Amino acid sequence: MKSLSIQEINTILNGELVGDTSQMIDGLEQLKNAQPNQMTFIGSIKYERLWDSSKASAAIVNENIRIEPGEGRAFIKVKNADLAMAKLLEEFDPGPPQFDIDIHPTAVIHETAKIGKGVKVGANSYVGKNVVLADGVVLYPNVSIFDDTTVGPQTVIWSGTVIRERTEIGAQCIFHTNVSIGADGFGYRPSDDGRGLVKIPQIGNVIIGNLVEIGSNSCVDRGKFSSTIIGDGCKIDNLVQIGHNSVMGRFCIMAGHSGLAGSVTLGDGVMIGGSASIKDHTVIESGAVVGAGSGVMNDVAAGKTVLGYPACDSREMLKQWVALRRLAKN
Repeated sequence: MKSLSIQEINTILNGELVGDTSQMIDGLEQLKNAQPNQMTFIGSIKYERLWDSSKASAAIVNENIRIEPGEGRAFIKVKNADLAMAKLLEEFDPGPPQFDIDIHPTAVIHETAKIGKGVKVGANSYVGKNVVLADGVVLYPNVSIFDDTTVGPQTVIWSGTVIRERTEIGAQCIFHTNVSIGADGFGYRPSDDGRGLVKIPQIGNVIIGNLVEIGSNSCVDRGKFSSTIIGDGCKIDNLVQIGHNSVMGRFCIMAGHSGLAGSVTLGDGVMIGGSASIKDHTVIESGAVVGAGSGVMNDVAAGKTVLGYPACDSREMLKQWVALRRLAKN
């Protein structure tokens, strides 16, 4: 187990050390659950009141924190406690599971597949015809990658993930367990006789940029005609649905249980809250924010925040909620 003194931690964070503690730190924990051998963080003055009852010996705190650490305890003051904690978490990270051998003997790899340097393929994984795995790709056990797919350098794909044919994936991506990439888009039309549904063929693919992270059990469907596109740096939570032919710009964020219907377009830096749903063929321009649980039925302008179901300007929606509360009291 790793153990660091408060002085060593301050050297890593390059903060301002206030107070002192002789207790070695060998772990990190939430403020209310931390023990004397652990460090916590205070990112807002509203949590100052919890410090006295916390057992932590030290905390990373924002510069605006007004309290003192107390005897035998220490603060490290930084500009952004969340980012500093993230840096320290890297120091204490025990690392991912290790491979005993690079290519497990139970893995099935087609003879036409191209495998780069340092690639690791876990037990019972499948790599199909003409697949390209660039240098440093890691496939944990039970990953399936189908024909003509390319995976960029240093991408990590966790167990249970299925990547369908013709997918293009960039560098340094992370796909967590049971992600589905490139399944058929959801396309059906009533049959001529009105007695059933006709499945619309989905012959496109999925293109995913660099530094994309996709959470467990999320789905990205392939395009009907061309491509479903996930831009560089996008971060997608667990249980998220990306419909066919949707296009996400760079560095978008989608929280859990949110979804894009078919042919939705997101600009750069769009943020979508949990359980929000976006109607098909909607355009959400760069920097816009969609509040949790909202239903977006119309285009959203750049930088705008929308809330509610159906979603509208956040200020207008807040006014409506206040008005409803007043009506309820009458």
